[in-house]
Amino acid sequence: MGKLSGIKVIDLTQFLPGPMMTMMMADQGAEVIKVEPPAGDPARNQAPFEAGQSVWFRNLNRGKASRVLDLKSDSGRDALWAMIDGADVFVEGFRPGVMTRLGFGYDAVAARNPRIVYCSISAFGQSGALAHHPAHDLAVQALAGFLSVNDGADGAPAVPGAPSADMAAGLTALSAVLTALIGRERTGRGDHCDVAMFDALLPWCAHIAGDAIAGGQAPKSTTQRSLGGAAFYQAYATADGRHITLGGRELKFATNLLTALGRPDLIAIAEAPAGEQGALIAFLREIFATRTRDEWVAWFADKDVAFAPVFDFREALDAPHLAERGLLVEAGSAHQIAPAIRFPTDGWTPRPAPELGDG
Repeated sequence: MGKLSGIKVIDLTQFLPGPMMTMMMADQGAEVIKVEPPAGDPARNQAPFEAGQSVWFRNLNRGKASRVLDLKSDSGRDALWAMIDGADVFVEGFRPGVMTRLGFGYDAVAARNPRIVYCSISAFGQSGALAHHPAHDLAVQALAGFLSVNDGADGAPAVPGAPSADMAAGLTALSAVLTALIGRERTGRGDHCDVAMFDALLPWCAHIAGDAIAGGQAPKSTTQRSLGGAAFYQAYATADGRHITLGGRELKFATNLLTALGRPDLIAIAEAPAGEQGALIAFLREIFATRTRDEWVAWFADKDVAFAPVFDFREALDAPHLAERGLLVEAGSAHQIAPAIRFPTDGWTPRPAPELGDG
């Protein structure tokens, strides 16, 4: 049981944004049927493996059923139509035009089931000059301008550690589908959610690209408060080659830290515009290089400063906070990351990901 119990979802997506979105629905009680080609979702074959399954696949597809259909065959198409008749949500992640060629475009599906909420997830949307351009997360970030400010000391863009466009698309798709389901309660009809990774990512640049949005120049990392131009939003190397971060630019944090370090004279620089805090950044680089990361963790323990050590994933997953929040669970000798959306009244029990064709 859950908030979405009674909602039936047909999921034709693979890889990351779509499967994450439909798994979030399954976590809330929706019945999700993952429709896979005979070869299965490619994520099934992505290492590493644990308890006989890809860790990636399990953590994006738990709680779903798997149905193998060849949509190029008459029998496969007939089976999908039968599933559509009783479905509330239909999610696909193919290039624009593919579903129409297969006979399952929005118009055809809505004619058969007017109440269905049909969600298309693509890189650039169902219309526009880039609609048919192939792209995954990195290319979308590049074209949206985000990669230009994900740069190193030499100014060259670096491959991002987080798939921001995928993340934005998955969460936007979930929001769009839930919005359409609420709208259906008023109108009795579903709708078509055209979710583009590019469109979903772009609004998140408002805090760094204000000048460009207003018609001015593109941002440069070295002059941006959130991209490396501010002393109190910065990563610093420690004596053991590790790193710590200052992650809050409020004046109270600067006052607390610089007073504790015996340099209240530098507080005024913390209030200067980003890009004009070089002297303060240089001081903090020098001082943080005098102790190890863990020594700084101990030193900061009684300081009211937005500070954090930089953990690798092993350290992050082993941290007490995850155990306290129940964020990493072991079920049947396999590990799963718990859903971020949890309701105390519903509870949450980890469920397995399906084997190919299991359901």
